[in-house]
Amino acid sequence: MRGGYGILKGIMTNTKKLTAGLTLGALGIVFGDIGTSPLYVFQAIFGSLGLDLPINHTNIAGITSLILWAVTLVVSIKYLLMVMRADNKGEGGIMALVALIKGSRLSSRYKASLVALGIIGVSLFYGDSVITPAISVLAAVEGLKVLVPSVDHLIVPITLIVLSLLFLLQRRGTTLIGRLFGPIMLLWFGSIAFGGGWQVLQHPEVLGALSPLVALQFLLLYPLVGFVVMAAVVLAVTGAEALYADMGHFGRAPISRAWFLVVFPALILCYMGQGALLLHDPTAITNPLPLLFPEFLRAPIVLLATLATLIASQAVISGAFSLTRQAMKLDFLPKMLVRHTSIVSTGQIYIPLVNSILWALVVVLVVFFGSSQRLAGVFGVAVSGTLIIDSVLFIVVMYSLWRKSIFAVLLAAIVFLPLDLLFVTSNLPKILNGAWFPIVLAILAFTIITTWTKGQQIVTRKRRVLEGSLQAFIDKVHVRWPAVIRLPGQAVYISHHPDFAPLALHKAVDELNELQENVVILSVQVTNEAHVPIEERATFDGLEYNDGISHLSLKYGFHDSINIPKALESVRGLSPELDFSSDKAMYFISQSRVIPGKRHNLLGWRKTLYCLMARNALSESDYYKLPIDRTVEMQSLIKL
Repeated sequence: MRGGYGILKGIMTNTKKLTAGLTLGALGIVFGDIGTSPLYVFQAIFGSLGLDLPINHTNIAGITSLILWAVTLVVSIKYLLMVMRADNKGEGGIMALVALIKGSRLSSRYKASLVALGIIGVSLFYGDSVITPAISVLAAVEGLKVLVPSVDHLIVPITLIVLSLLFLLQRRGTTLIGRLFGPIMLLWFGSIAFGGGWQVLQHPEVLGALSPLVALQFLLLYPLVGFVVMAAVVLAVTGAEALYADMGHFGRAPISRAWFLVVFPALILCYMGQGALLLHDPTAITNPLPLLFPEFLRAPIVLLATLATLIASQAVISGAFSLTRQAMKLDFLPKMLVRHTSIVSTGQIYIPLVNSILWALVVVLVVFFGSSQRLAGVFGVAVSGTLIIDSVLFIVVMYSLWRKSIFAVLLAAIVFLPLDLLFVTSNLPKILNGAWFPIVLAILAFTIITTWTKGQQIVTRKRRVLEGSLQAFIDKVHVRWPAVIRLPGQAVYISHHPDFAPLALHKAVDELNELQENVVILSVQVTNEAHVPIEERATFDGLEYNDGISHLSLKYGFHDSINIPKALESVRGLSPELDFSSDKAMYFISQSRVIPGKRHNLLGWRKTLYCLMARNALSESDYYKLPIDRTVEMQSLIKL
């Protein structure tokens, strides 16, 4: 009895430790972006919108209330309580919504339109991945001006050095620094809660902003001003998509606990504290967050803010890596080199090409705009676009997959879409003041993704005509089997589809007239699901004839790591034909060389772009982790 109680107590203790660890981890990785928004939101409202708003009680109370309720409605209600329920086997983010819709019962036309909308959201996220590191680190470094006003001319160089070091360290991975993320962000949220709470205690009249009626009254009294202000209020919810996208790393429950117990109260106190400070000292608008604190604490707060913004930037950069890998698995982007930086977590990856592009664009942003206040005018377009696309796709999932009632679907639309539309429309005037930058980035990303997707569809159709049916090919081989030279050993032929014969196999039989004694035709499929359990991953088919040729199909989720030799080792007991060492087998890849053709199936410049991407894409042998010394690539020519 006592022994059973001890075991139960030990399990409960370990469970509590695991839960606390996940919550602390979520605090460090997930909330960096939204947690550093207080560094620039008030500055953006009173500095970059061109309104020349007087800092008085009416404006401060109304704007503070708008910020508080935007955070409450968008993050607490929309994402935490609603959208995060739409997961794809535990994975979240806009890619998960796209995958869910691709697997729904909607017609092909509707699916294609919604997938295109999802791709637009993905493209906007890349714009956000560039702006967030630039504005966050720049805003933190600008805090030095509070301590040493004469350092103004060094802000941009210091920011560039800090950001360059951050991108340089990406190749090292986040395993070690990740352990520090949680405690640092816990200290950050505790600090801004303390600073905000201290100001609220001195000026308690700001507590009136907690009422939604104050925000509503401000919008009714000053509709035009309120409309313009919403373009900066949306900055308070930047990072909301990260809560959803990172759900697969921690789970919905730890993220919710971290938000409601730590982050949400800290942000509420911080924003109210800044409002109280500005009521008492309007000149504090130059850098309100460090000025929340007594003078002797400002230097540590600036240092802590810099660390917090690096964590926020790291989270967004890692998100870009993760999103790119998912897009590659779903064939939205060409294959790129992906390096795993952790032997424990498959989610910790580094993509050198993406890292270099992000770094170059961030440097351009910092140099061109020069201050967080000017960058705030750029920020918001990408964020608001992502918010409304998430809402639309979520509402479609409610209707088409969950089969919710029309009343529930309309209620969700009425609650979410008007606020999202207000964010989007209020940000449109920013396009003339620099917000074209993230839009151009999104257009470029969208063009690349759609060109690759369309090109792949054309090339796949042409390749399948050349490949022909696998069963027809096996029948043909069986007829001429006595004339085929049998070589000792095992051969694995990588196929693009389980029903078609790989071109490398055609060349081996038709041109070389030889095959190994044991041949495995292996097809790899990436499903619309985030993960496929290992025990459900492999399907073996001995084919019709007992002639040493068999077929193995491997299924992966778009968030799984593909390694064919390891997979072959894990399925050796599935059949005698698979009972061989993957270290001794030969691997054959059908490599297609694509050149522009004369058919009008794609615009000329898009054909050139596709061929350029195809030539520079990672080879399939590297993508599948095949051994270099035992892999043969057989090329075939395909005209686009």
